[in-house]
Amino acid sequence: MNELPQKINEFGEKRRKGFVTIKNLKDEGKKVVGVFCAFTPKEVISAAGAIPIGICGTSEEPIPDAEKHLPRNLCPLIKSSYGFAITEKCPYTYFSDLIVGETTCDGKKKMYEMLGKIKDVHVMQLPQTTKGEDSYKLWKNEIIKLKEKLEKKFNVEITEENLRDEIKLKNRERETLREFYELGKMTPPPIEGIDILKVLRGAAFSYDKEEEIKTISDMTKSIKEAYEKGEKKVSSSAKRILVTGCPLGESTDKIINTIEQNGGVVVCFENCGGVKDIGFLVDENIDPMDALTSKYLNIACSCMTPNNNRIELLSKLIDEYKVDGVVDVILQACHTYNVEAYTIKEFVTKEKNIPYLNIETDYSQTDIGQLKTRIGAFIEMI
Repeated sequence: MNELPQKINEFGEKRRKGFVTIKNLKDEGKKVVGVFCAFTPKEVISAAGAIPIGICGTSEEPIPDAEKHLPRNLCPLIKSSYGFAITEKCPYTYFSDLIVGETTCDGKKKMYEMLGKIKDVHVMQLPQTTKGEDSYKLWKNEIIKLKEKLEKKFNVEITEENLRDEIKLKNRERETLREFYELGKMTPPPIEGIDILKVLRGAAFSYDKEEEIKTISDMTKSIKEAYEKGEKKVSSSAKRILVTGCPLGESTDKIINTIEQNGGVVVCFENCGGVKDIGFLVDENIDPMDALTSKYLNIACSCMTPNNNRIELLSKLIDEYKVDGVVDVILQACHTYNVEAYTIKEFVTKEKNIPYLNIETDYSQTDIGQLKTRIGAFIEMI
């Protein structure tokens, strides 16, 4: 398994190394659409012949620049995203012909107004609940508006056949990623959670999806074969942790690393970009627009009220991954996840009868000492 850590690290480097690739693709005439969130139906973007790409927003580096325009007591993800845009330090933002945002929170909504002064921004108006016919109609109409925006912007026609082809390809990618991250169900898991996270992140910056699918599939197979031969990186005594909450980026790796340096192993990520996003397929047997509406409306995000989908998903994951404890990661000033934390704690501790830890943090590294103390004590308690 000596070559596997290298392959995993290569996926971890895909976002950084992809800077050159995205420039070359732009030089070839490719169109790029920057996206913020799991709610964006990427299949529609791909069906327009454009490349959907996650724009930078997970580093503290541009936050001081952002705070010249934005309040300091704002979510670091929002400040980081805006800071990268105004400083032109993120090639993905810089090279985006269009940026698509969704009204998942008030901070983002207002930031989009400011971002729209320097980039072409299309905002999708997200319903506040998954319940009812009105919400369904609203979100379907927003996906149709996105389709029309892309067609006009890039002078293309997005056909039903194009959409079906992209849905099938994206589903194959999801299935391959699911097979990989479900390595966490094994006892003990064959790799650490930080390695799973590197691959999940890197997949978002893989432009050749066929190559990505093959590479990850081969990697999963190799890891399983090595595991069967007795190669086990994780101790059987490691406490199995599920991480939930806000989106995770490189700046929040401090939490994952601290868990895994103190006797724990992260076996499952119920965050944006994790199971809640790629764990569910788009129905290939109905009208593509209806299929995309159903898939993307039902993401278990705290911006929805009520958010029963998250409780149901957590219950399923805790059982399937044999979880010993749950760590809920809340980014500073993310009010929806912070308010919902009480409900999650009550569910995890009283209904699932396992320990729960709430961590509120930002992108700085100044709280690492505190994290080591709290996480170490949490895992020791388990």
